[in-house]
Amino acid sequence: MSEIHLGCPPNTSGPQISYFTIAIPSQPPENSILLRVQHNITSSLPRVGLQVWKAELALADFLLYKMIDSSDYHGIIAVEIGCGTGLAGMILAIGANTVFLTDHGDEVLGNCAKNVHLNHGIFHSRASLYVRELDWTRPWPPETAVNTQSPQRYTWNTGDIEKLQKASLLLAADVIYCDDLTDAFFSVLESIMSTSPEKVLYLALEKRYNFSMDDLDVVANGYSNFLGHIQVDAVDHRPPPGFVGRVVNLDGIPQYVVDYDRGSDVEIWEIRYV
Repeated sequence: MSEIHLGCPPNTSGPQISYFTIAIPSQPPENSILLRVQHNITSSLPRVGLQVWKAELALADFLLYKMIDSSDYHGIIAVEIGCGTGLAGMILAIGANTVFLTDHGDEVLGNCAKNVHLNHGIFHSRASLYVRELDWTRPWPPETAVNTQSPQRYTWNTGDIEKLQKASLLLAADVIYCDDLTDAFFSVLESIMSTSPEKVLYLALEKRYNFSMDDLDVVANGYSNFLGHIQVDAVDHRPPPGFVGRVVNLDGIPQYVVDYDRGSDVEIWEIRYV
């Protein structure tokens, strides 16, 4: 069950709209940004992209912090992988020129497209947002509208692929929960990032603990497998090529998205391919 369901009536399970207020400390309250997000309160595992998860809000805080303190993200091309509701990518579109919101399945993609429509007023005047299907279990680059017999609404075209190759920033939130999907995620990530060493991924996750009969201990599901895909900066000295990552210190990142509990189990990783 999603912990993020602000303003939703109790005992509901279908699509609901939550209102997320983004307060900038240096701005008066009337200049706050209101983000409207359609999402579900509960979902089955294949439909988790219909919910809003805590790590996505933490990633939104991080992006806002970077955009307020610098112009690094102004005018960039970016892609959110496993975007779900699209919340983090939409925040980035306040300053970015082009944002690809990618996920898998018509229901999740349709919900994301609805959210883009609901929030078009907050985006940069020149921002372009593209909702596209990205199945991690299939090879990159995906089939395009030119070489597929029945192009769908969320199919890539050759121009999309060319733009995405120029992306400098990648985002992902709450995509670490199933080892098989984590393996597939890093496989497609390698295909995208290995050709351009300047690309950087910011990945937000929440460690969720359960008792493991295999380990006879309480473990964070999927976390060990995730760590197996990256070299931890200044700790692991395996030779390249491969992913190198470090944990971002969140202590100095203000909470711009109001009324949610970030907690102590959320991490944001900066990951590069070297």
